[in-house]
Amino acid sequence: MSIAESIERAGPSPVRPRYAQTPDGAVVFDAESVDHARSDLFGPAAGRWQAHPAGRGQVVVIDRGEREWVLRHYRRGGLVGRIGRDRYVWAGLALSRPWREWHLIHDLYRQGFPVPRPIAARVVRRRWSYTADLITERLPAFSLWDEVVAGRVGPERWAAVGRCIRRFHDAGVYHADLNAHNILLGAGEAVFLIDFDRGRRRRGKRWKRANLKRLKRSLDKLQRQRDEVVFSSVDWRRLLRAYLAGGEKRRAWPSAGI
Repeated sequence: MSIAESIERAGPSPVRPRYAQTPDGAVVFDAESVDHARSDLFGPAAGRWQAHPAGRGQVVVIDRGEREWVLRHYRRGGLVGRIGRDRYVWAGLALSRPWREWHLIHDLYRQGFPVPRPIAARVVRRRWSYTADLITERLPAFSLWDEVVAGRVGPERWAAVGRCIRRFHDAGVYHADLNAHNILLGAGEAVFLIDFDRGRRRRGKRWKRANLKRLKRSLDKLQRQRDEVVFSSVDWRRLLRAYLAGGEKRRAWPSAGI
């Protein structure tokens, strides 16, 4: 299916995301945040730019006055990333990574889940490959690991993280890279999940356990890089206890190490 056909099939409903075809690709955007898919939406003209390190590269924070946006350019990691860097094989607009991520967080945001508000995403196609970008609203929060290192994550905060993850899991939402940097802590007990690249809705339960194991590995790895103890098995038990309080049977989920 061509880009034009994909956009036409999406429909013009005001409740749904808005779409626009560009000379070399397509843009999806939140009409309540931007009035139209301007050509400069993903460039410096969108606001004051400030680069920040993040994950496999960096994100750009765009100052919009009363609000801030986060612009992320999709990049590959590992050996494939060294070869392809930021290019992905074209298999259709609906299967492109930014299109799937944007629509997932758009649905989650509309349903009241603690995720950043999606602003826009674009795909730039070049024959059999494409590059992509995603813009979300910046959250007033800090990464779980930064807060752990700063000594600001007590028992109640660990419990809040466990309850947040359980809420997503109960809705069948799979986060493909659940780690200590993709969990943000805000004021009070606010907990957010970010970076849903390759995330999706899933059925069953086995993936939930693997999801938690991934987070545990992330925390253990970061702890090994420090001289002082900032994360321990006690913290993990607090998180897991709050997660399990939602109804999973304890005999199926060992309380210590998953």
